[in-house]
Amino acid sequence: MAAIEQSLSNPQRRGFHWSWLVIALVVILVGLSYAWHWDDRGLLWLREQTASTVEQKASVWLPNYSVEIDGKSLVGLEKDEASDLSYDASSKTLYSVMGKNAFLAELSLTGEVLRKIPLVGWSNPEGLAVMGNGLIAIVDERQHLMTMVTVKPDTKTLNIADFPKYDLGASADQNKAFEGVAWDPHNQRILLGEERPPALYSWKSDGSALLKGDKLKVVNDNLIMRNLSALDVDEKTGHLLALSAESHLLLELDEKGNEVSFMALVQGLNGLKHTIPRAEGVTMDDDGTIYMVSEPNLFYSFKKK
Repeated sequence: MAAIEQSLSNPQRRGFHWSWLVIALVVILVGLSYAWHWDDRGLLWLREQTASTVEQKASVWLPNYSVEIDGKSLVGLEKDEASDLSYDASSKTLYSVMGKNAFLAELSLTGEVLRKIPLVGWSNPEGLAVMGNGLIAIVDERQHLMTMVTVKPDTKTLNIADFPKYDLGASADQNKAFEGVAWDPHNQRILLGEERPPALYSWKSDGSALLKGDKLKVVNDNLIMRNLSALDVDEKTGHLLALSAESHLLLELDEKGNEVSFMALVQGLNGLKHTIPRAEGVTMDDDGTIYMVSEPNLFYSFKKK
């Protein structure tokens, strides 16, 4: 005890002690900034503050959204893992894919489960995109496959052997492979998202089950996030919404890949009572309402203020 008191009473030793504390704090902050992209978010936030009304109206503009349905449980899906979400304009419903027990779930816009369609032959379906006329692209992360299925009002089950399949190729981390997929009608392409490291790819498409050419890397993909969970394209602006579960972040990019706006999915922001635990799916309807699902079975919707 005497040694400790002597150390604390010695100005030189106290200075040495605090110097190391400051160094450790700086190292921690730099590490967090790198991992969570806080510096990038800070710069984007500053740009948001100077955006004109014209710029805001020409985009989705995520800061203007507020939660309407906040973490509603999807009844009947308690033992499953909702892995993605996509809006079907023809039926005014949502489709969600379950990764733990492979099946497709059709949901109402308020989060009621309307039907379940078993997916036979899929290992780990993680992403889906409704393309219209009953066509849905489903990405299986474990098999590195994208399958183009057709869903009708009377569809009871889907077998992977019955539909066209596309090999997505190897990933840098085979356990963190392709997870996001979105249909981009503006540019006649399917966008694919690799979970980690976050990356975007495109594949030319005319909206049918037959794709054109090869999968290509999107050069300008400013994904300021730790991982990429899901994608969606706003048909009105052509802007991309990119979701990250680990960064608790929804990011808007324009058609050139430039950052436009973001929404932090944490307690106290955008009306959220609690931080969204693991956001895995995002989509937007014709009216601009944004929907999300979080593992295991939580449902959210956001409307513009």
